[in-house]
Parts: sequence; structure tokens; C-alpha cells
Amino acid sequence: MWIILAAACLILVTSWIIDVNRFVVRHYEVRSPKVKRDYRFALIADLHNKEYDKGNASLLDALDRERPDAVLIAGDVLTGVPGRDFTVATELIRNLSMRCPVYYGMGNHEYRMKIYSERFETMWNDYAAELAKCGVHVMDNERVLIPDAGIEIVGLSIGARFYKKFVGRRMSASDVEDCVGEPDGERMTLLIAHDPDHFKAYSEWGADLTVSGHVHGGVMRLPLLGGVISPKLRLFPKYSGGEYSLNGSRMIVSCGLGMHTINVRIFNPGELGIIDVRRG
Repeated sequence: MWIILAAACLILVTSWIIDVNRFVVRHYEVRSPKVKRDYRFALIADLHNKEYDKGNASLLDALDRERPDAVLIAGDVLTGVPGRDFTVATELIRNLSMRCPVYYGMGNHEYRMKIYSERFETMWNDYAAELAKCGVHVMDNERVLIPDAGIEIVGLSIGARFYKKFVGRRMSASDVEDCVGEPDGERMTLLIAHDPDHFKAYSEWGADLTVSGHVHGGVMRLPLLGGVISPKLRLFPKYSGGEYSLNGSRMIVSCGLGMHTINVRIFNPGELGIIDVRRG
């Protein structure tokens, strides 16, 4: 019995050591009759100031091999802690923006920096200024049309009440509409929404495709069960990583690239997502 427990602990620790320092590239394909041409997105989420080699060189090399038309960021590129340096985040964003357009959706860490100015002082304004220098599209309840592809990107920013642990409020389609208005049914609507927990609201609102993160793959992933725990401290969250469908709507949840507070990843390497949107 003790031998089995020791072996299991060794496997867990080994995976932990390996997975916090590596990432994989995962490919997804989405088809829609609304798009005008094939379009490739890279999906990045939950970096939390993590570096894969100096200046995130390994991550950028992987991106270059995939040659995306644009990058979607599903939030939390940095960690929202007062006084925390965000050079890793801005350096990566600058390098991404030199390659292709970047559409940056707000995560809960960016959101808290923005609204709690008495706590974070000028941190959000300083960070936003750096993003502006890079020409990044900050999707803070904003919409951007890619006309030649027939894809409208919508960035949803949600309030702190939807992120609370244990008692977080459930979103409705009307909550989404209050933030970003109605979707355009003629074009493919791609929603960047950091928290996948509200997929039902996103689908009922009219998102053709939602990209999310936030859950970090559930910290530890198990066969058949998926992620073990969410940031809201819920065991085996419904949406922890991968592809999901509901009412004709699709959602891709990134397992993220970094960690914060507890630096743990077990059977759960970081993820760079590649999404091919094709007509059909």
C-alpha cells in the first residue's frame, strides 16, 4: 500500500514539475456559413506573467510556426497585484502586435486593476498606455469587424459579482446584451468572454463562437473527469478546457499558459490554442 502511495506521489510531483514549465499547441476547427474566407486565430489566456524562455521566445516561435491571421487574448496576461511589474506581459504583447492584429479581452485581473484605482493607483492606465502604443484592440465591451472574413469580434467585460467564489451571480443573455448590445446575425459573432461558467448566457445571447480561459484547465486534469477545481473553488467545473457545444453555439476554453497564487499544474501543461475558422 505504501509503495503504491509513494509511486502515485512521485508521478504527481513529476508531472507538476514538468507541466508548470511546458506548453502544448492544440488545434481546433470551427465551421460557419457566415464567414467569407478561412481565418486562423491564435488563442492565448491566463499567462499571468509566465515566461517560456527569455522574452517568451518559445511561445513566439510556436506562434510563428502556426502563422495565425490574428491573436485573441482571453484575459489575465498579467497578475493584478498592486505594484507588480508587468514587463513580461507588455513585452509579449509588443512582439505579438508586430506579427498580426491582437484583440485583447479583459480578464478578472485586468478588470480589478481598472476599477479599483484607489488600490492599484495608475497601474491600469500605465498598462493600457503600453497596449495603445502597440496598436492592440482592447476589447472592453467593444466590437471590431473583420470585414473581409465576415467575422465580428466582441469583447465582453463582466463585473466582479460574476467572479465571486461560491456565491457568484449567474449571467443571463440580457446581462450580456446590456454590456455589448445585440449580435449581428448576418456575420459570425466571435465572443471573447474570460469566464466560461456563463456559456449558457453567451449561447442564448447569440455568440456563434466563444473563447474563454480563467479556469487554468482545472489545475489538475483527470481522464474522463477533466479539470479538478475552478478559481471559484468548485470541484470538477463543467467547463475547464477544450471544446463545448450548446444550442448550436460553440465554446473553446483555453487551459491557459500560467499560474498565480498556487503554482500548480498536474497532467495539465500550458496551452497555445490555434483556431481555424472555415466556411461551411
